[in-house]
Amino acid sequence: MNGTAHTAFGAATGFIVANTFHTSPSTTLLLVGLGGVSGLIPDLDIDGSLRGKITISHKVIRTVAQLIGALMIFYSFYGGSSTEKWLGIGIGLAMMVVSSMIKQKHMLTITGIGVIVGGFSLQELWLILLGIYILIASFVSHRSYTHSILGVIFFGIIASKLEESLGIDGVFYACLAGYISHLIADLKILPFNKRGIKLFLPVSSKEI
Repeated sequence: MNGTAHTAFGAATGFIVANTFHTSPSTTLLLVGLGGVSGLIPDLDIDGSLRGKITISHKVIRTVAQLIGALMIFYSFYGGSSTEKWLGIGIGLAMMVVSSMIKQKHMLTITGIGVIVGGFSLQELWLILLGIYILIASFVSHRSYTHSILGVIFFGIIASKLEESLGIDGVFYACLAGYISHLIADLKILPFNKRGIKLFLPVSSKEI
């Protein structure tokens, strides 16, 4: 199922939660939005369709890192002492070499680290946990752990912390229901899915 359909299903679950809690129009809009976003989250894994949409091009990061490395070499060569000069040149060269190896698949990992740093900076636990989720998703195969019960539990913890932070009833249920709607829509029992999900990882790798 494509991202548009997953968003629609997630948004619908958010709307149902909003009606259940009899929320105001503004809160209803928030819950619908959270449900829609949560309906896409499982596809953050390394081969998921959402990966490329939340990460900037690896070429940008690579170019910036190489420019910084070149500037560091230039500055160290002309402005540093003997020890500092060679250390700076070494670090600059290392940055240029390492950055040349950056591929688009690495950008999701970098994004996860950035979100974790942002979470610590803002002192928001839900954001730190989301960063950890993205970091894990950058290493697991598509339709595996992000599409499992473990993924649901982990995302449920993120959703509960987000509700605590916002102080708005229904946030947890809208996020969790949106996430679960994605897994249901990807089940193999549905006629339009050639593949299923490994819901019971790591106990079983059978697709359902």
